[in-house]
Amino acid sequence: MAKEIERKFLVTDESYKSMATEIRTMMQAYLSTRPEATVRVRIADGCGFLTVKSKNRGAERDEWEYPVPAADAEAMARLAPSTVIEKRRHIVPYGGLTWEVDEFIGRLAGLTVAEVELPSADVVVKLPPFVGREVTGDPAYYNSNLAGGQGL
Repeated sequence: MAKEIERKFLVTDESYKSMATEIRTMMQAYLSTRPEATVRVRIADGCGFLTVKSKNRGAERDEWEYPVPAADAEAMARLAPSTVIEKRRHIVPYGGLTWEVDEFIGRLAGLTVAEVELPSADVVVKLPPFVGREVTGDPAYYNSNLAGGQGL
């Protein structure tokens, strides 16, 4: 089990695009969105992953992630078609950290959020110029809620 310590922000402009060193397209579906834990299946660049995340405790939660064959991930996603979200993830190095800027496509087009995963909760984060309001801990911006239509 790993601890995930993450902060999330709304994105205010597209300057992240010129700063990105990598772009991945991904699809994910939520098999369970109970308050205690979420179970997600993701396909990114032809690779499948099954992820379980515990309830948020501020910016921290427990996370388990396992690779699965892409065909299995696609079959699992078909079990929950109403929770599928698609996005382009832009990887942006900034301030000694790696920022993941998710540009949603499909039904959530127009929403862009930036996340940064931290090695510890006390790390001072230098904010890149493209981030705006912090939405860490706001359920409206949890991917599981966005996927199920309960966000925004």
